[in-house]
Amino acid sequence: MNDTDPQQKPFPESPVMPAMLGGSHTIQFRCHRGIGCWNACCSNIDISLTPVDIVRLKQRLDITSTEFLDRYTVPYEMEKDGIAGVKLRPVEGGTACRFMVEEGCSVYEDRPTACRYYPVALLSMRHQQEYVDRDAYALVTEPHCLGHQEPRTLTIDAYRAEQGVVEYDELARGWRQLILKKKSSGPTIGKPSRRSLQLFFLACYDVDRFREFVASEGFSNLFDLPAQELHDILVDDIALMQFGFRLLRQTLFGEMTIPLRADAAEQRAARVRERAARLEREAAERAARDEGMYDDG
Repeated sequence: MNDTDPQQKPFPESPVMPAMLGGSHTIQFRCHRGIGCWNACCSNIDISLTPVDIVRLKQRLDITSTEFLDRYTVPYEMEKDGIAGVKLRPVEGGTACRFMVEEGCSVYEDRPTACRYYPVALLSMRHQQEYVDRDAYALVTEPHCLGHQEPRTLTIDAYRAEQGVVEYDELARGWRQLILKKKSSGPTIGKPSRRSLQLFFLACYDVDRFREFVASEGFSNLFDLPAQELHDILVDDIALMQFGFRLLRQTLFGEMTIPLRADAAEQRAARVRERAARLEREAAERAARDEGMYDDG
């Protein structure tokens, strides 16, 4: 199964039809064990994982997120020197999914979002100055897939509901919005620091190590969270994941929704003032150099 990059528009030479479709669009498709192409899409995978996918699969396998990432995934750059994504690692020396068995998918109830969507591709878009993403869809048509010839029609919305992808999308929406906002903001927010990139990976993909960070004394010394809210976050993977998205919006974009302790807030304000003063000095120095250059001429 090939997962379409949700940040890019489809191109005619790709297996994705270039038209962007709405949820009410009707498609013809059915996949079942008796079909001639059974397991073909799982034999050559390129599947990007959402944070929800990782939580569901690590829970299914009864291992930590750290173990899951190490054994079953490979990281990749969504953009040069930017935030990272995670893809499912195929079998050793091959291209097939490691969860594929003769009967089909061995983790079917917890299969990734991309697998649930196939042959539909989710295209998330966000216009500048908007705070929500807009969903559109495209249709993947690959030569090996015979599902398009099956005599069944349904809307994309009905297909999404049937495949259990609606809940997955809602839970991962905060993550998609982070990616889209980062891409649409471009140079206006500057290049993320190495520490910010590490925090992004930790909060989005390695929920168990992120839990250790949130439970640490250093975190409590910085953030002023009520004890019950902190407890609720720490005991639930999904709640912790959603809190991670919130923390990243604050860290990357300055959306202050998590209260800082008074002394930490003052230290942050001092750093902001220091940075503003430095930028002002640098601007004045550049202006002076420019003025001198023109005077010499």
